[in-house]
Amino acid sequence: MSEHRDWPFLKMHGLGNDFVVFDARTRALALTPDRIRAIADRRTGVGCDQLIVVAPATSGVADATMLIYNADGSEVAACGNASRCVGWLLMNQGGLDRVVIETKAGLLDAESRGPDRVAVDMGQPRLDWREIPLAEPTDTLHLGVRIGDLEDPVGVSMGNPHAVFFVDSVDAVDLAGLGPVAEHYTLFPERANIEIAQILSPLDASMGRIRMRVWERGSGITMACGTGACATLVAAVRRGLSPRKAEIILDGGSLVIEWLPDDHVLMTGPVATSFAGTLDVSLLP
Repeated sequence: MSEHRDWPFLKMHGLGNDFVVFDARTRALALTPDRIRAIADRRTGVGCDQLIVVAPATSGVADATMLIYNADGSEVAACGNASRCVGWLLMNQGGLDRVVIETKAGLLDAESRGPDRVAVDMGQPRLDWREIPLAEPTDTLHLGVRIGDLEDPVGVSMGNPHAVFFVDSVDAVDLAGLGPVAEHYTLFPERANIEIAQILSPLDASMGRIRMRVWERGSGITMACGTGACATLVAAVRRGLSPRKAEIILDGGSLVIEWLPDDHVLMTGPVATSFAGTLDVSLLP
């Protein structure tokens, strides 16, 4: 396929975690880190936390492949909010109630849960230090990291690395100052997404409530992070702080996360489309 001059896109978001979504199943897109950064720039581009490419599936099982790029141009393997957006897009295009999305973190099942609401099976959390990954053998339940007022996080991978810090008040934490330091901490060879979490409900509640804020590697503070919400629930359950199903309250709204008996993590939440547009590729770097 030759590259087209005009690139149609959708601007979508899940709880304010926003994406520029391109469909590359029938047209070639020559994306480079410079072009991704230009598109993601909120002053001179479209603006987004992540740029998403829907590409042809490489297996006979999936409906499409999802490629994910952070605002800094780096590629990542997983994004929960984008998975819901792409799942919604594929279901609406195909008149389906369920689709399979291929990602570099594995296959994800997405299912409609009513208008503009999608549930995604995010797979099994990875809890071994090699899988997160960490730079050295470490107890992932107590990483031993201390940065300012943040200490003793739980390590979890949901296809991307997370360090979850439990705090008394998320509002009292200088996430803008501590987030980038924690992201680049030497224990995290691939950097890490940094969550700060505050338990709001008793352990014996039928469904937990956890307030969470996030610093995403390559994007900074975002309104929401689906994989971060999943990692936070897993970390809270492992620490004995929450039941296996909880409402995770983020800056942009709430997700319902459940760590199922089969060890898979189910994420349910809303999807929204902000607008559609077209980029003139000749204006990009």
